[in-house]
Amino acid sequence: MNTTTMRTGARASALALLVAWTPALSATAESPAPGAEAEAMPDTGTGRTVIADGHVDIGPRFDHGRWTVQIRDDTTNPATWRETADVVLHVKDTAKIEVPESKEFGFLGTPGDPVWLLPQVQQTGVLWPGWNSQEPEVAASVDREVNWRLTSVKGPGDFVLFLNGSFGTPKILFDGRKELPQETGIEVNSHVHGNWAFTEPGTYLLDVRMSAKTKDGKSHRSERTLRFSVGPQDPRRAFVAKSPAEKRTTPPIDADTAEPSDTNGPAAPLWWGAGVAAAVVAVAATLTWRRGRNRGRTAPSRAENAAREEGEGQ
Repeated sequence: MNTTTMRTGARASALALLVAWTPALSATAESPAPGAEAEAMPDTGTGRTVIADGHVDIGPRFDHGRWTVQIRDDTTNPATWRETADVVLHVKDTAKIEVPESKEFGFLGTPGDPVWLLPQVQQTGVLWPGWNSQEPEVAASVDREVNWRLTSVKGPGDFVLFLNGSFGTPKILFDGRKELPQETGIEVNSHVHGNWAFTEPGTYLLDVRMSAKTKDGKSHRSERTLRFSVGPQDPRRAFVAKSPAEKRTTPPIDADTAEPSDTNGPAAPLWWGAGVAAAVVAVAATLTWRRGRNRGRTAPSRAENAAREEGEGQ
C-alpha cells in the first residue's frame, strides 16, 4: 500500500470516527446506574494514578458531605473516586488521527494535520472520558442541573471539547482558543461522553469549576484541575505542572453562602498575613517618627542650656 492510499485511509477512518453519532449515554457496563454504589460513603482513593485506557468520568460528588469535583475511575473493581490532583489522563499515540477534510471539522486545524482525539464512542486502547452527575447524593439532592465551567487552559497546543450532532454536525462545548470562562450545563442524573481534542503533544491543564444548588436552597462550588498528558512523553511529568487555579491560594467567597468555596489551593488566608505585615510596618514607622521628633526637641533644649550657662559665666 502506497503512502497516498494510507493517508486517504487514515482520513476516512478519522472522519468515520468523528461523525459516528452517540447520544448522551446513560448507564453502561463501565458506569453503573445511579444508586448501584454501596450506600456507605466510599473513601476517596489515594496515591497517584496514570489512566491510559478504559472508562472514567469527571463529576461532582459529596465526599463525606463536602461538595467536590473528582474523577470516577471505572478501570478498578469496584470503581474508585479519585482527587483530580492524583490523576493524569494519558492520551496515547493510539488516539492520534488526522484532521479530516470535511469543512465541518475545520476548527480542529488544517486537513491532514495531526490531532489527538479521545472519542465520544469507546475505542479499544484509547482512554474514554466522560462526565456525569450520577453520584447518589448529587442525583438525589441537586436541583435541575450542574453548571460546568472551563476557566483556563494551559498547554502546548489547542484544546476543544465537542459533541457529534444527530447528523454528524459537531457541537462545540469548550474551545480553549476563545475567551474564557465558558460554561455548559449537566442535567442532574445524567452521563455524557464527548470528543476531547488536543492539537499538540505535551501536558495540558484544564481548570474547571462545577457548581449547583441543592433542593434545600444551598449553593455548592468546587474548582479543580484536570491533567492530560498527550503523546509519547512520560505522563508522570504532568503531576508537577501547576495551573493558574492551583497557584491561587485564597479561596473565593461563594456569593450565596458567604463561605469559601472548595478550591485546589490551601485554605490559609494569605490576606491576613499581609494585613499583619502592613500593621507592623505602620507601627514601626510611627515609632521612628516619634523618636525623630523627640530627638529634634532634645537638641535645641541642650543648645539653649549651653547658651544660658555660657551667659551666666561671663
